[in-house]
Amino acid sequence: MIGLLDIDSKYPNVALMKLKAYYGDQARMITPLEAWSCDKVYISSIFNFSYKPNLPAEHTIYGGTGYDIKAKLPSEIEQCQPDYSIYPLAEVAMQRYSTGCIRKCPFCVVYEKEGGITSSNPMNIPDNSKWIYLLDNNFFASPNWLESIQHLIAYKKPVSFEGIDVRILNEEHCSWLAKVKNRKQFHIAWDNPKDNLVEKIRTMTKYINPSRIGCYVLIGYWSTPDEDLYRVEKLRELKIDPFVMPFDKNDAYQKKFARWVNHKAIWKTIKWENYKK
Repeated sequence: MIGLLDIDSKYPNVALMKLKAYYGDQARMITPLEAWSCDKVYISSIFNFSYKPNLPAEHTIYGGTGYDIKAKLPSEIEQCQPDYSIYPLAEVAMQRYSTGCIRKCPFCVVYEKEGGITSSNPMNIPDNSKWIYLLDNNFFASPNWLESIQHLIAYKKPVSFEGIDVRILNEEHCSWLAKVKNRKQFHIAWDNPKDNLVEKIRTMTKYINPSRIGCYVLIGYWSTPDEDLYRVEKLRELKIDPFVMPFDKNDAYQKKFARWVNHKAIWKTIKWENYKK
Protein backbone atom coordinates (compact mmCIF):
# COMPACT_ATOMS: atom_id res chain seq x y z
CA MET A 1 0.00 0.00 0.00
CA ILE A 2 1.12 3.57 -0.77
CA GLY A 3 0.36 5.97 2.07
CA LEU A 4 -0.32 9.66 1.42
CA LEU A 5 0.05 11.97 4.41
CA ASP A 6 -0.97 15.64 4.36
CA ILE A 7 0.47 17.46 7.38
CA ASP A 8 -0.77 21.03 7.10
CA SER A 9 -2.40 21.86 3.76
CA LYS A 10 -5.38 24.16 4.06
CA TYR A 11 -6.47 23.25 0.53
CA PRO A 12 -6.26 20.04 -1.53
CA ASN A 13 -2.60 19.13 -1.95
CA VAL A 14 -1.78 18.96 -5.67
CA ALA A 15 1.30 16.76 -5.25
CA LEU A 16 -0.60 14.15 -3.22
CA MET A 17 -3.50 14.18 -5.71
CA LYS A 18 -1.05 13.54 -8.57
CA LEU A 19 0.47 10.69 -6.59
CA LYS A 20 -3.02 9.24 -6.13
CA ALA A 21 -3.61 9.49 -9.89
CA TYR A 22 -0.31 7.76 -10.62
CA TYR A 23 -0.66 4.88 -8.13
CA GLY A 24 -4.44 4.49 -8.39
CA ASP A 25 -6.06 2.07 -5.95
CA GLN A 26 -2.69 1.30 -4.35
CA ALA A 27 -2.62 4.77 -2.76
CA ARG A 28 -4.80 6.27 -0.05
CA MET A 29 -4.67 8.96 2.62
CA ILE A 30 -3.37 7.71 5.95
CA THR A 31 -2.70 8.82 9.52
CA PRO A 32 0.88 8.88 10.90
CA LEU A 33 0.23 5.64 12.84
CA GLU A 34 -0.74 3.83 9.63
CA ALA A 35 2.57 4.78 7.99
CA TRP A 36 4.32 1.86 9.68
CA SER A 37 2.20 -0.68 7.80
CA CYS A 38 2.70 0.91 4.34
CA ASP A 39 5.13 -0.21 1.65
CA LYS A 40 5.91 3.42 0.84
CA VAL A 41 4.80 6.76 2.34
CA TYR A 42 4.70 10.19 0.71
CA ILE A 43 4.40 13.00 3.25
CA SER A 44 3.90 16.68 2.42
CA SER A 45 4.30 19.72 4.67
CA ILE A 46 4.00 23.37 3.68
CA PHE A 47 5.32 25.07 6.83
CA ASN A 48 8.61 24.36 8.59
CA PHE A 49 7.03 25.10 11.97
CA SER A 50 4.34 22.40 11.62
CA TYR A 51 4.51 19.31 13.81
CA LYS A 52 6.48 16.57 12.03
CA PRO A 53 5.51 13.02 13.03
CA ASN A 54 8.05 10.25 13.50
CA LEU A 55 7.85 7.99 10.42
CA PRO A 56 9.70 4.92 9.14
CA ALA A 57 12.67 6.55 7.42
CA GLU A 58 13.51 3.62 5.14
CA HIS A 59 10.36 3.99 3.01
CA THR A 60 9.20 7.58 3.57
CA ILE A 61 9.56 10.29 0.89
CA TYR A 62 9.37 13.86 2.16
CA GLY A 63 8.15 16.84 0.12
CA GLY A 64 6.90 20.41 0.39
CA THR A 65 8.61 23.56 1.66
CA GLY A 66 8.15 22.37 5.24
CA TYR A 67 10.65 19.58 4.54
CA ASP A 68 12.68 20.36 1.43
CA ILE A 69 12.13 23.32 -0.90
CA LYS A 70 14.07 21.53 -3.65
CA ALA A 71 11.97 18.35 -3.60
CA LYS A 72 10.11 17.63 -6.84
CA LEU A 73 7.87 14.85 -8.10
CA PRO A 74 9.30 12.58 -10.82
CA SER A 75 8.28 13.82 -14.27
CA GLU A 76 6.01 10.82 -14.92
CA ILE A 77 4.02 11.72 -11.78
CA GLU A 78 4.15 15.49 -12.27
CA GLN A 79 2.44 15.18 -15.65
CA CYS A 80 -0.57 13.37 -14.11
CA GLN A 81 -3.84 15.21 -13.61
CA PRO A 82 -4.87 15.53 -9.92
CA ASP A 83 -7.20 12.89 -8.47
CA TYR A 84 -9.62 14.67 -6.10
CA SER A 85 -10.98 11.43 -4.64
CA ILE A 86 -8.67 11.79 -1.63
CA TYR A 87 -10.44 15.05 -0.77
CA PRO A 88 -14.11 14.02 -1.21
CA LEU A 89 -15.50 17.04 0.66
CA ALA A 90 -13.42 19.69 -1.10
CA GLU A 91 -15.39 22.51 -2.73
CA VAL A 92 -12.29 24.15 -4.20
CA ALA A 93 -10.36 23.14 -7.33
CA MET A 94 -6.67 23.96 -7.76
CA GLN A 95 -5.37 25.50 -10.99
CA ARG A 96 -1.97 26.60 -12.22
CA TYR A 97 -0.82 28.12 -15.51
CA SER A 98 2.78 28.95 -14.52
CA THR A 99 5.39 28.22 -11.88
CA GLY A 100 8.15 30.41 -10.48
CA CYS A 101 8.48 34.18 -10.32
CA ILE A 102 10.42 37.05 -11.85
CA ARG A 103 11.23 38.40 -8.36
CA LYS A 104 13.95 37.30 -5.96
CA CYS A 105 12.51 38.71 -2.74
CA PRO A 106 14.90 37.74 0.09
CA PHE A 107 12.07 36.77 2.45
CA CYS A 108 10.35 34.48 -0.10
CA VAL A 109 11.30 30.92 -1.11
CA VAL A 110 9.46 30.84 -4.46
CA TYR A 111 12.41 31.70 -6.71
CA GLU A 112 14.73 29.31 -4.87
CA LYS A 113 12.13 26.54 -5.06
CA GLU A 114 10.74 27.05 -8.58
CA GLY A 115 13.11 29.40 -10.40
CA GLY A 116 11.94 31.91 -12.99
CA ILE A 117 8.56 31.98 -14.72
CA THR A 118 7.76 28.76 -16.62
CA SER A 119 4.44 27.99 -18.30
CA SER A 120 2.50 24.96 -17.03
CA ASN A 121 -0.21 22.85 -18.59
CA PRO A 122 -3.52 23.69 -16.88
CA MET A 123 -5.04 21.10 -14.57
CA ASN A 124 -8.48 19.57 -14.86
CA ILE A 125 -11.21 21.25 -12.82
CA PRO A 126 -13.90 18.97 -11.32
CA ASP A 127 -17.40 19.89 -12.46
CA ASN A 128 -18.72 19.85 -8.90
CA SER A 129 -16.14 22.34 -7.60
CA LYS A 130 -17.58 25.66 -6.42
CA TRP A 131 -14.51 27.88 -6.79
CA ILE A 132 -10.93 27.85 -8.07
CA TYR A 133 -7.70 28.54 -6.19
CA LEU A 134 -5.14 29.87 -8.69
CA LEU A 135 -1.64 28.82 -7.58
CA ASP A 136 0.45 30.99 -9.94
CA ASN A 137 2.92 33.01 -7.87
CA ASN A 138 3.09 35.88 -10.37
CA PHE A 139 0.25 35.37 -12.83
CA PHE A 140 0.74 38.43 -15.07
CA ALA A 141 4.50 37.89 -15.36
CA SER A 142 3.84 34.81 -17.49
CA PRO A 143 4.09 35.44 -21.26
CA ASN A 144 0.93 33.32 -21.66
CA TRP A 145 -1.17 35.30 -19.17
CA LEU A 146 -3.80 36.37 -21.75
CA GLU A 147 -4.53 32.84 -22.94
CA SER A 148 -4.54 31.71 -19.30
CA ILE A 149 -7.00 34.33 -18.05
CA GLN A 150 -9.37 33.62 -20.95
CA HIS A 151 -9.23 29.92 -20.05
CA LEU A 152 -9.89 30.81 -16.40
CA ILE A 153 -12.87 33.07 -17.18
CA ALA A 154 -14.45 30.31 -19.28
CA TYR A 155 -15.00 28.21 -16.15
CA LYS A 156 -17.48 30.83 -14.85
CA LYS A 157 -16.46 30.04 -11.28
CA PRO A 158 -15.20 32.39 -8.55
CA VAL A 159 -11.41 32.55 -8.44
CA SER A 160 -8.94 33.24 -5.64
CA PHE A 161 -5.58 34.50 -6.95
CA GLU A 162 -2.36 33.54 -5.15
CA GLY A 163 -0.14 36.13 -6.82
CA ILE A 164 -1.02 39.48 -8.43
CA ASP A 165 2.10 41.62 -8.73
CA VAL A 166 0.73 45.16 -8.79
CA ARG A 167 4.17 46.49 -9.80
CA ILE A 168 3.78 45.12 -13.34
CA LEU A 169 0.06 45.72 -13.87
CA ASN A 170 -1.02 47.84 -16.82
CA GLU A 171 -4.38 48.87 -18.25
CA GLU A 172 -4.75 45.71 -20.34
CA HIS A 173 -4.04 43.46 -17.35
CA CYS A 174 -6.57 45.32 -15.23
CA SER A 175 -9.30 45.27 -17.88
CA TRP A 176 -9.04 41.49 -18.11
CA LEU A 177 -8.80 41.03 -14.36
CA ALA A 178 -12.05 42.93 -13.98
CA LYS A 179 -13.78 40.21 -16.05
CA VAL A 180 -12.85 37.50 -13.55
CA LYS A 181 -15.47 36.48 -11.02
CA ASN A 182 -13.29 36.82 -7.96
CA ARG A 183 -13.81 35.11 -4.62
CA LYS A 184 -13.78 37.62 -1.77
CA GLN A 185 -10.95 40.01 -2.82
CA PHE A 186 -8.08 40.27 -5.26
CA HIS A 187 -4.91 40.45 -3.16
CA ILE A 188 -1.87 42.54 -3.99
CA ALA A 189 1.17 43.32 -1.82
CA TRP A 190 3.09 46.44 -0.86
CA ASP A 191 6.07 44.81 0.82
CA ASN A 192 8.87 47.27 0.03
CA PRO A 193 8.35 50.86 1.21
CA LYS A 194 10.80 52.00 -1.48
CA ASP A 195 8.26 51.02 -4.15
CA ASN A 196 5.81 53.80 -4.95
CA LEU A 197 2.73 51.83 -5.92
CA VAL A 198 0.13 54.57 -5.69
CA GLU A 199 -0.30 55.11 -9.43
CA LYS A 200 -0.31 51.37 -10.14
CA ILE A 201 -3.06 50.90 -7.57
CA ARG A 202 -5.02 53.81 -9.02
CA THR A 203 -4.82 52.15 -12.43
CA MET A 204 -6.18 48.96 -10.90
CA THR A 205 -9.07 50.81 -9.23
CA LYS A 206 -10.10 52.34 -12.56
CA TYR A 207 -11.32 48.86 -13.50
CA ILE A 208 -11.94 47.16 -10.16
CA ASN A 209 -13.85 48.57 -7.22
CA PRO A 210 -11.46 49.17 -4.28
CA SER A 211 -13.72 47.07 -2.05
CA ARG A 212 -12.71 44.05 -4.19
CA ILE A 213 -9.00 44.63 -3.49
CA GLY A 214 -6.97 43.77 -0.39
CA CYS A 215 -3.30 44.59 0.13
CA TYR A 216 -0.72 42.72 2.21
CA VAL A 217 1.81 45.00 3.93
CA LEU A 218 5.06 43.48 5.21
CA ILE A 219 6.51 45.24 8.25
CA GLY A 220 9.63 44.71 10.34
CA TYR A 221 11.85 43.49 7.51
CA TRP A 222 13.17 46.53 5.67
CA SER A 223 10.84 49.30 6.79
CA THR A 224 10.65 51.85 9.59
CA PRO A 225 7.50 52.48 11.65
CA ASP A 226 6.99 55.73 9.71
CA GLU A 227 7.13 53.81 6.42
CA ASP A 228 4.67 51.27 7.80
CA LEU A 229 2.24 53.99 8.78
CA TYR A 230 2.59 55.77 5.44
CA ARG A 231 1.66 52.67 3.47
CA VAL A 232 -1.44 51.74 5.48
CA GLU A 233 -2.68 55.34 5.54
CA LYS A 234 -2.13 55.68 1.80
CA LEU A 235 -4.15 52.50 1.28
CA ARG A 236 -6.87 53.95 3.51
CA GLU A 237 -6.90 57.01 1.24
CA LEU A 238 -7.24 54.73 -1.79
CA LYS A 239 -10.14 52.91 -0.04
CA ILE A 240 -8.26 49.59 -0.04
CA ASP A 241 -8.07 47.36 3.03
CA PRO A 242 -4.50 46.70 4.19
CA PHE A 243 -3.52 43.51 5.99
CA VAL A 244 -0.28 43.80 7.93
CA MET A 245 2.16 40.86 7.91
CA PRO A 246 4.72 41.12 10.75
CA PHE A 247 8.11 39.65 9.85
CA ASP A 248 8.77 38.98 13.54
CA LYS A 249 5.53 38.02 15.26
CA ASN A 250 7.23 38.19 18.66
CA ASP A 251 8.23 41.83 18.27
CA ALA A 252 6.01 44.03 20.48
CA TYR A 253 5.69 46.90 17.99
CA GLN A 254 4.95 44.64 15.02
CA LYS A 255 2.32 42.71 16.99
CA LYS A 256 0.62 45.91 18.12
CA PHE A 257 0.70 47.60 14.72
CA ALA A 258 -0.69 44.47 13.03
CA ARG A 259 -3.49 44.25 15.58
CA TRP A 260 -4.41 47.90 15.03
CA VAL A 261 -4.61 47.53 11.24
CA ASN A 262 -6.02 44.03 10.92
CA HIS A 263 -8.92 44.53 13.36
CA LYS A 264 -10.95 46.78 11.09
CA ALA A 265 -13.31 48.03 13.80
CA ILE A 266 -10.24 49.44 15.58
CA TRP A 267 -8.44 50.68 12.47
CA LYS A 268 -11.48 52.57 11.20
CA THR A 269 -12.16 54.36 14.48
CA ILE A 270 -8.84 54.97 16.28
CA LYS A 271 -5.74 56.73 14.96
CA TRP A 272 -2.38 55.02 15.44
CA GLU A 273 -1.00 57.80 17.64
CA ASN A 274 -3.87 57.21 20.05
CA TYR A 275 -3.86 53.42 19.83
CA LYS A 276 -0.13 53.00 20.45
CA LYS A 277 -0.42 54.84 23.77
